[in-house]
Amino acid sequence: MSDLERYYRVLELEPGATLEEVNQAYKDLVFVWHPDRIPKENLRLQQKAQDKLKAINEAREKLRSLKTKSQTTLNSPPQQEKPSPTTQQPPKQNSDLSGKDYSRANLSNKDLSGRNLSYANLSGANLSDTFMHKVNLRGANLSEANLFRANLLLADLREANLRAANLIGADLSGADLRGADLTGARIRSGERLLVKLVGTNLAGAIMPDGAIYQ
Repeated sequence: MSDLERYYRVLELEPGATLEEVNQAYKDLVFVWHPDRIPKENLRLQQKAQDKLKAINEAREKLRSLKTKSQTTLNSPPQQEKPSPTTQQPPKQNSDLSGKDYSRANLSNKDLSGRNLSYANLSGANLSDTFMHKVNLRGANLSEANLFRANLLLADLREANLRAANLIGADLSGADLRGADLTGARIRSGERLLVKLVGTNLAGAIMPDGAIYQ
């Protein structure tokens, strides 16, 4: 079996599935295999879930990269329109975006996995359903950003400003939030915590209620 066939099989898809099908399969499988859904005392299943998530993330990233390159090659227009000066362009693949200004930008459903966005300005940005697996957001300004259902697995969020950010449904499993400021961030509905924090490092972080996490 080729690597390509294996990636499709991991996502439970037929070879040749569309990018939309790949993304949907990824979301479905992450929901099914997320460690939060497995009893913490069942160490065997917890380990299996971690292995599944690793394989699912790898398969999606490889297929997405392959399909993006294929679409660019096949669908390149004869003339490239210059963007309007007022149009905010989404981040490019493998770009170093440290310190860039994306305040109020609409980056919903974008793939920012592995990008360097350290000290970038993302205040008020729409990052709902955005894939940010292993993204570097150290020192970034995410105040009032909408991170609804964002995938921030293993993200570096040290010293990040998350004041008044919407984190409902976000997955911060394994993320590094040491020293981050979450004052006023939305993480609950009533008494119910709606953010995934499995293995998250919160040492020294300022929590939504203003208390410093010990």
